[in-house]
Amino acid sequence: MTANTADTFPRISTVGYDGLLVSFADAMAEPSNRAALAFRNAVDTATWDGVIETSASLASAYLRFDPDKLPRAEIQDKVQHLLAQQNWLDAPLPTGRRLWRVPTVYGGELAPQLDEAAAAAGLDPVEAIRRLSDTKVRVLTIGFAPGQPYLGPLGPEFNIPRLKELTPMVPEGALVLAISQFVLFSGPTPTGWRHVGQTAFRCFRPDGPQSFALKPGDEMQFLPISRDELEAIRANNLDGTGGATCEEIAG
Repeated sequence: MTANTADTFPRISTVGYDGLLVSFADAMAEPSNRAALAFRNAVDTATWDGVIETSASLASAYLRFDPDKLPRAEIQDKVQHLLAQQNWLDAPLPTGRRLWRVPTVYGGELAPQLDEAAAAAGLDPVEAIRRLSDTKVRVLTIGFAPGQPYLGPLGPEFNIPRLKELTPMVPEGALVLAISQFVLFSGPTPTGWRHVGQTAFRCFRPDGPQSFALKPGDEMQFLPISRDELEAIRANNLDGTGGATCEEIAG
């Protein structure tokens, strides 16, 4: 991948023979993620002939195009013209976003690294749970595994490092924390992030009408419940929502 020589953002980079990467920062922050989501949506809305697919990551938007229909010089001009239309760092987020409120067990046997994460954040476990469950986090991007969201940003106190050694396995629905972000695992996996909560929410639903439950730009809030309440949800979780509610975000 080669990049242009500009030292400022946004920056347009070449990705192979049929891709462009538009980066709004060199690290994730709320404004750069906002810009990536808004710019990707603007490209999709423009429906440029020859654009095959788009995606957004933590701080960038990716465009793949058909060079036979849309030569590189032409799409680069289109991208530069669109970038000049506004300050994307404070652009409105796309419409159609949803807020998911997800029942979550914090700590205990189901999420055994909550106390450790709280201590690393300089908090007692009760205060850590209060802050984590009060925070609405954005689906910053989907990645690593099918339908799996990176969520944030959390408060700066939760900018804690990853573990030095991997946890061998956490289950589907595990809520893990590091670097001011959550990840909600879509399947059992090893992880270097701290397992602080457990849900019955299924991010990946291959048999459903939409295999990915979440979309970038959605928001989530993880509300505390007891283990008994989670077990009752698990016993009747045919739709995979894990007892979550979902509502459209206005504006």
